[in-house]
Amino acid sequence: MAEAEEQETESLEESTDESEEEESEEEPKLKYERLSNGVTEILQKDAASCMTVHDKFLALGTHYGKVYLLDVQGNITQKFDVSPVKINQISLDESGEHMGVCSEDGKLLLFERSWMSRWKSSVLHEGEGNIRSVKWRGHLIAWANNMGVKIFDITSKQRITNVPRDDISLRPDMYPCSLCWKDSVTLIIGWGTSVKICSVKERHASEMRDLPSRYVEIGKPSRNVRRQKRIHFSKGKPKIMFVFREREYCARPRLDIIQPLSETCEEISSDALTVRGFQENECRDYHLEYSEGESLFYIVSPRDVVVAKERDQDDHIDWLLEKKKYEVVLILLSLKYLHTCNRGEKVSGFASLIREWPGDLYNNSVIVQAVRDHLKKDSQNRTLLKTLAELFSSDTAGVSDCRFFFFLFQKAVDMLLDNEDKISIKKVVEELEDRPELQHVYLHKLFKRDHHKGQRYHEKQISLYAEYDRSNLLPFLRDSTHCPLEKALEICQQRNFVEETVYLLSRMGNSRSALKMIMEELHDVDKAIEFAKEQDDGELWEDLILYSIDKPPFITGLLNNIGTHVDPILLIHRIKEGMEIPNLRDSLVKILQDYNLQILLREGCKKILVADSLSLLKKMHRTQMKGVLVDEENICESCLSPILPSDAAKPFSVLVFHCRHMFHKECLPGPSTNSPAQFCGICSAKHRGPGSAILEMKK
Repeated sequence: MAEAEEQETESLEESTDESEEEESEEEPKLKYERLSNGVTEILQKDAASCMTVHDKFLALGTHYGKVYLLDVQGNITQKFDVSPVKINQISLDESGEHMGVCSEDGKLLLFERSWMSRWKSSVLHEGEGNIRSVKWRGHLIAWANNMGVKIFDITSKQRITNVPRDDISLRPDMYPCSLCWKDSVTLIIGWGTSVKICSVKERHASEMRDLPSRYVEIGKPSRNVRRQKRIHFSKGKPKIMFVFREREYCARPRLDIIQPLSETCEEISSDALTVRGFQENECRDYHLEYSEGESLFYIVSPRDVVVAKERDQDDHIDWLLEKKKYEVVLILLSLKYLHTCNRGEKVSGFASLIREWPGDLYNNSVIVQAVRDHLKKDSQNRTLLKTLAELFSSDTAGVSDCRFFFFLFQKAVDMLLDNEDKISIKKVVEELEDRPELQHVYLHKLFKRDHHKGQRYHEKQISLYAEYDRSNLLPFLRDSTHCPLEKALEICQQRNFVEETVYLLSRMGNSRSALKMIMEELHDVDKAIEFAKEQDDGELWEDLILYSIDKPPFITGLLNNIGTHVDPILLIHRIKEGMEIPNLRDSLVKILQDYNLQILLREGCKKILVADSLSLLKKMHRTQMKGVLVDEENICESCLSPILPSDAAKPFSVLVFHCRHMFHKECLPGPSTNSPAQFCGICSAKHRGPGSAILEMKK
């Protein structure tokens, strides 16, 4: 059975493309396959009359009044015995929980999914003749019988309108009505050679009275020279109308894809389909359904269900190979995969190839440069550095790059440094005099371990760093305290090492020359501003302003960064009238924003300071307002007698300071007895912060 179905599928595709291949070399737009499994079993005993598609399942109606629910592979999941006569059409809501079924007996049945996935049915409409088509969208249901199309509003339980058919000469059983919802308020009606567009609109409250809350506005009908069978309106793409058309009796059906234009239509593709039993079928026996979720088209005939879908990239390549267009295939594949070749992710594979392939197969200098370019992005990639060392070992042209020696001789250098007691530093340096690149590797490793152990060679290392490892020269100059600055400055100036020269000049105290070199050699205003900030010297800012005053880009940089260190007014007043300065407005806005920010910060700090002062003042006031215990154990700090008299009836006067020192009033010296001392004499003499004489006891 499976082999027979496979052969039939192949014959379907071959017969579909046969005539097209004879006529032209144009690639088909769709590919086709039969829906098998349970569908094959059903159509051996029964005939398909209709079908509807949901994203989760399919519903198939038959001539014997059965409705089958199928999965997307065609396997049967449920079966309903709906009617003893043919099922005309099935319609599902968007959730797949409700299903409308109309049949030859004139009934419109509503199936609702209940608990445990069971379905219960009810009659929605009957008694007005044979219902041949039903479609619903949202709260609106449309169905068609021999007289016309009805639209029903489920929410209000009202029939909105009746759209009569135009050409009553066409037999409705031969040319049934086709319904399609474009959106929730637009219904497309295709009947014979006529296509109508109906728009459902809300009725104004003043017009309602006893009329339904909605009404239907029918657009001007369009005429088609061919009699269509089924219309579908696609979404998410240019509006395409899919039509079955009848050429002649017993002919193979053709599936046309038509692109509507402003004034006409363009035929995109036309495929002739060889379905089972097409010789016995008529136009009314075919149905077209569309699954939006999967972008699949289902062509339904009494003895066959064919699935059509858009061809993908793999299908396109297979077609090109079949046509022997190998160059086009190579171009497509290169576009798909070539961009992965530039990622540099297969570093280990690259290293293996360098070791395995003979050196005469490639240009060594080109490969060395490529590795160097990658190391600029990933300077610590050990695999690339080892590979670079291997390339250099076979080509002395790259010996000036010393990084690979760290990996070639790293273990040897570590062994020498770990055994200084057996092989001295002086001995190693002398032995490597003829190999300065290796000498540099050894001394660099020694300096990394201890900045002071090889101080006698620091002057020599300046030249070695400049020759073989400039990237580490500036860190060396910063970390070394034994490097002769004059010698280093001479070497850097000879080699025109600007950044190193700037550092040495600033370290030697010649900041103005360093700033001048930054501005004249590097032309980097940001670096000059950063240097002036580090030095924090007003004269440097003045030199920077004078140098920049006739250079608009420098003025822009200064305006953007000077505000936190120098008053911008000093710079703005010196700008010549009429000078064009790039981004001047943005720079001035930034200055004002920075100024406003400073004002806000100061106001915020002031509020915090005032709040803290007030809080501390209140706390001090509460503390000073507390009582002080005075008893027989306390003494006068002046006469050293008990502060309280032995005779409680005798009057006395005592002064207690906040420092807790107590005095008899008469023991305190003062200009008069009426104006006692305001400060504790003991605390004032010791500078401990005198207390105030605000507590006084009298009796």
